[in-house]
Amino acid sequence: MKNKKRPVNAVSRPAEAVMHLILALFCFACILPFVFVVIISFSSQESIRELGFSFTPNSWALDAYTYVAKLGQQLWRSYFNSFFITIVGTLCTLLVTGLYAYALYRKDFKYRKFFTFFCFFTMIFGGGLAPTYVICKQFLGLSDSYAAVIVPMLLNPFNIIVMRTFFQSSIPGDLIDAAAIDGSGEYHTLFRIVVPIAKPGIATVGLLSALAYWNEWFIPMLYVREAKFYPLQYLLQEMQSKVDFLSKNSSVIGAEAAAIRASLPSDTLRMALVVLIVVPIAFAYPFFQRYIISGLTIGSVKG
Repeated sequence: MKNKKRPVNAVSRPAEAVMHLILALFCFACILPFVFVVIISFSSQESIRELGFSFTPNSWALDAYTYVAKLGQQLWRSYFNSFFITIVGTLCTLLVTGLYAYALYRKDFKYRKFFTFFCFFTMIFGGGLAPTYVICKQFLGLSDSYAAVIVPMLLNPFNIIVMRTFFQSSIPGDLIDAAAIDGSGEYHTLFRIVVPIAKPGIATVGLLSALAYWNEWFIPMLYVREAKFYPLQYLLQEMQSKVDFLSKNSSVIGAEAAAIRASLPSDTLRMALVVLIVVPIAFAYPFFQRYIISGLTIGSVKG
């Protein structure tokens, strides 16, 4: 029997074991900081004062989470707001981005070059904070509503370029021509032919958009004043700001403030806030993972 030819990219068993070990160490190095944050969030404030940040604190405590839990209904309301804004905002972003990217993908679109330049130009040169605030606040009337957080982030030029590039690399123009010959309209072609093929690219843009909406706190600070519309990130940012204010000005405010400052879990609170913000969105990643990997694979084959 003839020996089978080894693939060009095959490596020896020892080399493969070494690569697996390197990847395992790299994964461990990526996970370790978050594990460290979780440990600190459950450490007592006294242990941090004595040892500093440590993997093995002297004592454990739930002070930081107890302090956050005192928010009561507002905490759960803000959780709901963050989930609602992230889900609705991501779906709306995907819809608008997909329509814009599909127009740029179609070579027979008359104004394709103009809108491509318009998208690229705004990606490099932004309008600035003041004009954006005037447009959103006074012209569009975005204030104290979910739209005030969703609309300013609805369209991202970078996401448009990513999705357009994915359309170009994975969807042949002949397929669109064949659909047009069969009598398919533009919207039917987009949603029934293009979207199923482009799921990896759409999932990638969806993940980027979801992360942006979930982590956003600056836009709510500009346009939201009613607590019932606070997303989780802005609520926790407000809490951290108040704790920092007491920490820095306790000596000026008086003895009573100093006593309050001593009882605040200022160091562990920062880590608890990181845990509360990161954990929910981390669970969403596995749902996007297979599409992202598929998109990377397609990109590498096309390249």
